[in-house]
Amino acid sequence: MRVVVRAVSELCITVGSVIVLFVVYVLFWTGVRADDAMDQQIDVLRDQWARGAPGPTADPASPAPYKSGRPFAIMYIPRLGFTWNKPVLEGTGTGTLKKGLGHYARTAQLGQKGNFAVAGHRRTYGDPFKDFPELRRGDAVVLSDGVTWFTYRIDKGPYKTVPTDIEVIDPVPRKSGYTRPGRYLTLTTCDPEWGHSHRLIVWAHLDSTQPVEAGKPEALRR
Repeated sequence: MRVVVRAVSELCITVGSVIVLFVVYVLFWTGVRADDAMDQQIDVLRDQWARGAPGPTADPASPAPYKSGRPFAIMYIPRLGFTWNKPVLEGTGTGTLKKGLGHYARTAQLGQKGNFAVAGHRRTYGDPFKDFPELRRGDAVVLSDGVTWFTYRIDKGPYKTVPTDIEVIDPVPRKSGYTRPGRYLTLTTCDPEWGHSHRLIVWAHLDSTQPVEAGKPEALRR
C-alpha cells in the first residue's frame, strides 16, 4: 500500500510540474517570443522606410500586392495605450499571427475602397488584442505604411459572433450598419478570453489620411 501511495504521489507531483511548466510556457514564454518577433517586424519596416523603399500602398491608384507573411504597416490604437503598436502582416496563418496582426487575404488593402480586415490573438503570443472589449465607438485606429497615415474611426462593436460568420469581413460587412460601399476596417479576435468558440468584431470607417511628412495625426498626439 505504501508503495502504491508513493507511486501515486510521485505521479501527481510529475503531472503537476508538467502543468505548471505548460502554464508558464503559455502565459510567459510565448509572450516573450512574440514580443521579440513583433519588434523585429517593426524594425524591418522602419529600416525599409528609412531607406526610402516605397510601401505597397505608396501609389494609391495602383497599390502593389502584399507579400504573404511579410509586414507592410504598423497599427496604433490609443484606447489600448499610447505605447501600443503592432506590425500588420499579410495573411492569417498560425505562423504569421505569432509575429503580429494578420491581414485577411482577399480583403481590401489599406486605405482602399472595400473592407481592410485584420485579425489578432486575444491571448498568448503577445496578447495583442487582450483589451479588445474596451474598444468603443469613436475610438481611433491609426495605421502607417511609411508614406501615409490612415486614421479609421470605430462605428460599431465589439460585436460577438461565431467563427463561421465570415460575412463580417465582406466588402460591406453584414451587421456593421454600413449600407453602401466605402473604405472600411474590420478587426477580429477570439472570445472568450482563453477560448475560441466565438469572435469579437469591431468595424470602422476611414476618417482621414495625411502624409507621414506632416507629422503624427491628431489621434496619436498626447
